[in-house]
Amino acid sequence: MTPPPDLDDVADHDWFVEEREYARHEARRGRRHAYEHLDPRRTALVAVDIVPFFVRESVYVRGIVPRVNALAAALRAAGGVVAWVVPGYTEPTAKDREFFGDEVAEAYARSGGEGPVASRLHDGLDVDPADLAVEKTMRGAWSPGSSRLPELLAARGIDTVVVTGTVTNVCVEDTVRGASSAGLRVVLVADACAAMRDRDHNATLHVVHRSYGDVRSTDDVLGLLAAAR
Repeated sequence: MTPPPDLDDVADHDWFVEEREYARHEARRGRRHAYEHLDPRRTALVAVDIVPFFVRESVYVRGIVPRVNALAAALRAAGGVVAWVVPGYTEPTAKDREFFGDEVAEAYARSGGEGPVASRLHDGLDVDPADLAVEKTMRGAWSPGSSRLPELLAARGIDTVVVTGTVTNVCVEDTVRGASSAGLRVVLVADACAAMRDRDHNATLHVVHRSYGDVRSTDDVLGLLAAAR
């Protein structure tokens, strides 16, 4: 019988973007990072799928929680928006059952839990009543028909999203791609996202930095927010 996970056990990814990728963009645009300034009033933190299902399964997810909380607090204080996104239940399709098998397809479909959206988040997150809390029914929050997040952020004049959460190479990457395709400035926070392995995590950092958005550390983003105040 598999012992229950030790929820005090945490880990951080050994993350990096290869120097050649930084050099590629420096040659194109004359600077390492795409976005050197943030307007907090037009910026939203989007925290993807930090729910008990994933927290129990991964030391890396548990490791990002303090950094996600720090980013949320800083952005609120600077006048920005914090949005928590959780999986919503949809009946697994025949394709899902064929692809994953019945048991896993059903587990993934129910991974977001039940009840009011904010109550389904990991209890270690510092959630403010004024924050947005939304469901998504597909992997990406910007997939057509998946969630109300795009319209809620558009109504608040948001043009930049700072993305955190899990799983880096699945729902986080899908959300980043969708937000970028929708015309938003995207910053993926490398040490505030979690995958199951470093190689999976770093593969997404490579793809995002190359084609979809900026890749920054928590300290970088906190510094940009502080500089904007």
